[in-house]
Amino acid sequence: MMKTPSFSFDGKRALVTGASRGIGQAIAIALAQAGATVVIAARSLPGLEETRALITAEGGQVLIQTLDVADTDSIARCFAAIGGPLDILVNNAGMEEVRPSLDVDPPLWDRIMDVNLRGAFFCAQAAATAMTAHPDGRRGGVILNLCSLTSEVGVPTAAAYGASKTGLVGMTRALAVEWAPLGIRVNGIGPGYFQTALTEPFYADPAWRDAMLAKIPMGRFGRMEDLMGAAVFLCSDAAAYITGQVLYIDGGTLAAL
Repeated sequence: MMKTPSFSFDGKRALVTGASRGIGQAIAIALAQAGATVVIAARSLPGLEETRALITAEGGQVLIQTLDVADTDSIARCFAAIGGPLDILVNNAGMEEVRPSLDVDPPLWDRIMDVNLRGAFFCAQAAATAMTAHPDGRRGGVILNLCSLTSEVGVPTAAAYGASKTGLVGMTRALAVEWAPLGIRVNGIGPGYFQTALTEPFYADPAWRDAMLAKIPMGRFGRMEDLMGAAVFLCSDAAAYITGQVLYIDGGTLAAL
C-alpha cells in the first residue's frame, strides 16, 4: 500500500544562512518545528540570539554560527565548526541597496554579487562536500536557494540585485543536474512581495505599495508563513523527485503578467 512521503525532519541537521531576521529566521523556525536540528548563521549575533530564543521556546534544537558568506574563509570556518554530516542547506543570506542604475558603482555591484551569488555558490559547494561524507555511508541532501521575482522580471533600481538572483536560478539548475548522481537535490523558492528589513526601502513609499498591490491577484503582500510550508516541502522527503526547480510564492503575480 502506498504511503504519503514523510515531512518529518527528525534526525536531520540543517544550516540556514542569514537566519538572524526575516525570511531566514522564518525558515529556520519552520525546519525546527518539523524536527530538524537547525544551525543558524549570520554576521549578527544579536539577531541570531533572537532566532534561537524563538526556536528554543518551542522546544526546538538550534545551534549558532557566525558567518559572512562574502568571505570564503568565513564559510570554511563555519563548516569546519559545524563538523559532521549535513542534510539541508538554505542559502538565504542576501543584500540589496536601492540605487538608480546610472549610479551603481563597481564596489556596490561587487558587494551584491559577493553575497547573493558568489557566497551562495561557495556555501553550496561546502555543503555538497559535507553531504557526501556521512559517517554511516549515506550520501545526499537538499540545497534550497532563495531566488526572487527579480529572477524573472525587471525591477527599476534593482539591476545588480536582479542580475544576482537571475544568476542564482542558473546556478540552481546547473548544480541540480551535476549533483543529482550524488543524491543532492537543488531547488529554489522565489518570494514575491514580502516586507522585510531588506525590502523596507520600497515599502516606505506609499505610491510604490499601492502600485505593487495592484499587480498581485490575491490582493495582499506575502507573510512569512506563506514561505515556511513551501520551504519545508522542498527540503523534505515528500519532494524527493523534485530538483532544479524554482517555486515562486507570489500571490499570482507572475501568472498575471
